[in-house]
Amino acid sequence: MDTVSLHASIPDFSRLIYGLWRLADDSDTSTSHIREKIDACLGQGITTFDHADIYGGYRCEALFGQALAEDPTLRSQMQLVSKCDIAIPCERYPERRVKYYDTSPDYITQSVENSLTALHTDYLDLLLIHRPDPFMDADATGAALDRLIEQGKIRAAGVSNFGIRDWDLLQSRMHHPLVTNQIEISLLERSAFTDGRLSHLQQHHTHAMAWSPLAGGRLFSKDSACDRVRSVLERVAAEHQCGADHVALAWLLAHPAKILPVVGTNNVERINRISECLQVVIDRETWFELWVAAAGEELP
Repeated sequence: MDTVSLHASIPDFSRLIYGLWRLADDSDTSTSHIREKIDACLGQGITTFDHADIYGGYRCEALFGQALAEDPTLRSQMQLVSKCDIAIPCERYPERRVKYYDTSPDYITQSVENSLTALHTDYLDLLLIHRPDPFMDADATGAALDRLIEQGKIRAAGVSNFGIRDWDLLQSRMHHPLVTNQIEISLLERSAFTDGRLSHLQQHHTHAMAWSPLAGGRLFSKDSACDRVRSVLERVAAEHQCGADHVALAWLLAHPAKILPVVGTNNVERINRISECLQVVIDRETWFELWVAAAGEELP
């Protein structure tokens, strides 16, 4: 498994990241079954695990954390990512009237403390601000993130779903660097390639994490755009004796920006096969063939 350095302050991340947003949706949420998923990832070199405080109605971190509590030696074998600032009304927070964003220092600090407790760890390798907050006080938010790094509660900070100006504003109020932007990128969501977000990250010598790299499964649904892409994916998959999903991931991995796809599935058999995408070689012409199939039109 290749690794990528986001910054010298944190361990290298595995090129493929396992996403935990669906962990609580599994029919089996026992600690033994979660441990099976962790072992399936670690066994193929997937050492980076992506959380958010809200996943599973604020349940996923605690479910995952039980495996770390049972075997504390696991913590040194992995990098833990979490996110905060989305506040949702739910059973845990019935007093909330509406979904909102909160990047206040108190909220961020309490969210980190909650994540550390749930995950049975003393630190997060990376904390991301989950969504741009139109009510953000950049001075206060930046200072809070810097403080958490200096306290050792988080090793580094980044963002998710931020535009270029959102990134620049927050970074301008911080002493420590933002180390990634986790954004939606897939064959069906290609805007990051053309709206400057990937270029901006490369300008700052860092890498994007890509959520929903298989377009939430839409790549394999029945509509004309997906049919066009799928026909090319299946042809390339047959050439490499792998799944079409592996080709879609390889398409992201082939880009020189060194994108880190965040892949989530509860199927242990599929988890065991995630790294097969690393064996798929996507040359320039095939890369653009898939782009054109997804776009439904030739390049200008």
